[in-house]
Amino acid sequence: MKYDQLIANPSAVLREESDDWAILFDPDTGESFAVDPVGAFIWKRLDGHHVFEDILVELRQKFQQVPETARQDCMEFLDDLVKRGFAGSRPSPGPILE
Repeated sequence: MKYDQLIANPSAVLREESDDWAILFDPDTGESFAVDPVGAFIWKRLDGHHVFEDILVELRQKFQQVPETARQDCMEFLDDLVKRGFAGSRPSPGPILE
């Protein structure tokens, strides 16, 4: 999977709770998914402007004690978001018409 081309599902809603956890909700499917603070941090960066490596750098800057497995953990989390419909590939630009 090309992780740099992922964007958040624009229909999905992120509801942040007081304990830094969050709920992702897709009103189109009714599916909800609880995410921890790291997951919410990652999901917010699926905006089409952040590439995978930048997200990892920011993750290491924001959180303490980021494990050596962070890259793999992040890829697995992104795979799960795609599988659940909360993220997908950025649409390819169409041909330039003159």
